[in-house]
This record gives sequence, structure tokens and C-alpha cells, in this order.
Amino acid sequence: MSNSARHRVVIVGGGFGGLKAARALRRAPVEVTLLDRTNHHLFQPLLYQVATGVLSPGQIAPALRSMFRHQPNVRTLLAEVTGIDLERRVVTAAAAEEIELQYDTLIVAAGARHSYFGHPEWAAIAPGIKSLEDAAHVRSRVLGAFELAEQASTDAEREAWLTFVVVGAGPTGVELAGQLAILSRRVLKGEFRRIDATRARIILIDGTSSVLPVFSEPLRERARQDLIALGVDVELEAMAVSIDERGIEIDQHGRRRIEARTVLWAAGVQASPLTELLAAGSGAETDRSGRLLVLPDLTLPGHPEVFAIGDMVSVEGVPGVAPAAIQEGHYVGKVVVARLAGRSSRPFHYLDKGTVATIGRTRAVAEVSILKLAGFPAFLVWAAVHLAYLVGWGNRFEAVARWMWTLVARNRRERLISTQSLADDQVAVAERLAG
Repeated sequence: MSNSARHRVVIVGGGFGGLKAARALRRAPVEVTLLDRTNHHLFQPLLYQVATGVLSPGQIAPALRSMFRHQPNVRTLLAEVTGIDLERRVVTAAAAEEIELQYDTLIVAAGARHSYFGHPEWAAIAPGIKSLEDAAHVRSRVLGAFELAEQASTDAEREAWLTFVVVGAGPTGVELAGQLAILSRRVLKGEFRRIDATRARIILIDGTSSVLPVFSEPLRERARQDLIALGVDVELEAMAVSIDERGIEIDQHGRRRIEARTVLWAAGVQASPLTELLAAGSGAETDRSGRLLVLPDLTLPGHPEVFAIGDMVSVEGVPGVAPAAIQEGHYVGKVVVARLAGRSSRPFHYLDKGTVATIGRTRAVAEVSILKLAGFPAFLVWAAVHLAYLVGWGNRFEAVARWMWTLVARNRRERLISTQSLADDQVAVAERLAG
């Protein structure tokens, strides 16, 4: 079969779902074009470790081109999708110039973005972590806060700089809060002269009645106790009602304000804007988070040639986690191969392999079927799972080495601060000091 006669597959998104779909087509008689607005695949579950100085960006973000070097039927393009014409079967993208890509099969795995529950103005004040740029920004905000606390002229200002609020007690929020506690109590201990970094206040808030709600009650309580042992203030049934540059107001059986110069967001996500394009073009419905409701084979209603997978879709019984996106990508790739061979396929079935979360150092919880683990055994399971999904043996060895080092040392290598990433008031102080 000549290249010109090959089935054309366009994949939008180089995350877990898109990556797995492309790899599932490695032996298929297809021409794959993989579009992403960055040049790398991002291992999002470990972004918080980049934000807190444990890992470097390159360890969790291998270049897409290097990953498909030995898969000649895949072409990667650095471009951002601006339009999808379902009738003409054309994807429009912005690169050096606007391009149009025709497809026979379209796989959209565009992921999700932060949801601020009707308060988009909070995004600039309370950053979340969804990209490498986000992680670098948060790292600068956090480390910069300690630097500016050292220079504060009043006790009240110093205390505000040393107060960190994490909104959202899901896995990302819990892991981030735990790492912030370790950073202040262990890594930065004794490095400042005017402040005691170990006295930093780490506050984790959530509107629900527990941390890590996807886990069983005993593990949720164990995680809460582990956070408290690390020095994290856990504030539950507390809703964020107002956030500004100087702090946050919460409603916890009555309103109160917390003066905190650093508020970090880990409370919710909403589907990619491409979801709206697909919904408008196909008539597909969306849920409250804007996620597409797809058919059992992950296709759009009336468009069997268009698949949507990952965090941008809602499938009954399937959580919005990396293993689900990986399974969906693998499934879609196999469906495309089966169709080309004239075979039918069964509906997508998600295999729940369990849930893991780490709180800090060797503190973790894991739930795999009826097996429930906490402490060091759960930490080993967490490490094994993340290493299995991390791309590249070099990155795996480096991650293990960094994790082992952080267990025994009181230092982290990734502690660079970019004044360009700091909030406006932090930048002003930095510029005054530089002048």
C-alpha cells in the first residue's frame, strides 16, 4: 500500500491517551499525524514534584519527536488546534502558518484545564499545576515567599509570606501540601537568618468532609493524620469564597479570612475548549464539567470516525485519571486496526487497577481491589506505579535516584527562582533589591 493510499489518522494531544493511541497504531497501515501545542509528553501526576524542587522538568517531559523516532508512520507537529470541521473531516491548526489536515479517523485527547467554579479571575492569583510552565511558576512563588519573608519589616507581613494555602484535598492537593510541609520543615531548615522556615503554616482546605474522597474511610483518615503529623493544617468543609493577592476568605460554618501571600489551586478541572467545538459540530451532550458524553466505543454520536478520550470525556464508571486515559488510547488504537481489517469491536471496558497517593517521604495510601495499604508499603506501591508509567528508562533511574536522595538528604537541586514567574508584588520587591 502506498503512503498516499494509507488511512489518515490525526491525533490531537500528546498526553497519556494520545500517546498510547499512536503507539497502538505502530504496525498498522496508517499515516498518523500527532498534534500538540508543546513539543513534549507530560507526566502530569508528578508535576507537583517539579513545583517543589524534587524532580527536574526533563525527567517527566520527554520530547515527542524522540519518543516516535523509531515509529516511521507517526509525524509530530508543534501546533495548536483552532478548528475541527466534522463534515469536511478537516482539522485546522495554527503553527508557523495556518494548516489544514484531512483525516479518515480523528482521535481527540485534548485533556482538561483548571476549573475555578465560576471565578476565572482567581486563576492569576491562585495558580494550579497543569503544565511545566505552571510548575516553574509555582516553584518560584513558593521559594520566593520564603525569600520575601526573610526581608519583611513587620511580624504580620512575615507571617503572611510564611502562610501557604492549598485549595482542594484530592490527590494533587494532598501531595502538594505534604511536599510543602517537607520543604519548610526539612529542606529549608536553618537556611535563613531572620525567619524560621519550619514555622511556615501549610493549610489544606476542601469543601467536602474528608481528604482523598476516592479512597475508603480508613485510608482517608490515615492520610489526614499523616498530613497533620507533617505539620499541615487540614481544614475540611471549608469553601473558598474570595481570593485576592493578599489572602483568601473561606466559609467554614461562618466566614473568616486567612492572610496568605501564596494560594495554590488543586480543586477542580474542566474539559478542554475543543470539547465545545466537538459538541457543537456533532450535537453531543456535555456534563456539568463540560466533558463530552461519548458512545460506548468512545466515538461521537453520528460520527463513528471521531473518537474522544481522556479527561475531556465523561464515561460512566471511568474516573478522570491517567490509567483510564491510557486504557482508552490503547482501546481506540485497536479499534482503528480492527476496522481496517473489517472486524467489529466491543465497547470500551475500564479495568480499575487501584488508586494510590503519597503524602510525603514514606507516607502514602494505596487501594488495590480488596488490598488496602498505608505507610511505607503503600509508598513502595506508589513508586512502582509511577515508575511503570514514566516514559524512558533513563528518567526512571533518575527519578529513583532523586527520591532516594530526598529521603536521606536535607536538600533539593531544583530550587531556581524566576522573578518573571513571581506575582506582581514579589517582582516589585525583587527589582527593588536588584536596584
